[in-house]
Amino acid sequence: MKTDSQQKTITVNRKARHEYEILQTIEVGIVLMGTEVKSLRQGKINLVDSFAQIKNGEVWLVSAHISEYTQGNINNHEPTRNRKLLLNKSEIRKLTAKVNEKGLTLIPLRFYFSSGKVKVELAVAKGKKVFDKREDIKKRDLKRDQERNF
Repeated sequence: MKTDSQQKTITVNRKARHEYEILQTIEVGIVLMGTEVKSLRQGKINLVDSFAQIKNGEVWLVSAHISEYTQGNINNHEPTRNRKLLLNKSEIRKLTAKVNEKGLTLIPLRFYFSSGKVKVELAVAKGKKVFDKREDIKKRDLKRDQERNF
């Protein structure tokens, strides 16, 4: 993992940590058009309800919304198109094996720039039940109250 001075976070999927239990994370590249990168530099991305899926031995990011670049022309990108994620074959095989397990999915946690290139932090995650979410909220509230008392 690189230091924060070499990474600039674009966006974080905060809802993912509430909705899913994160089992493993992996850093992957992504195939983008020029206007998408310019939009990302302005922070115009929404990761809510986005996920990754494996089709024909390739990993695709689905329903991530990157807004159109405001100064773009007729060749501007489509905001919700599927985008290919860049992984090695061995990494794809490992992810395929994990996703085929019951209840596991691939969720993007954050987008960031690393050495001038856009990277995605992808997580293998398991959906939480309602009582798990309530339990996490109770723990967070207790921790907050304890910090206030000290």
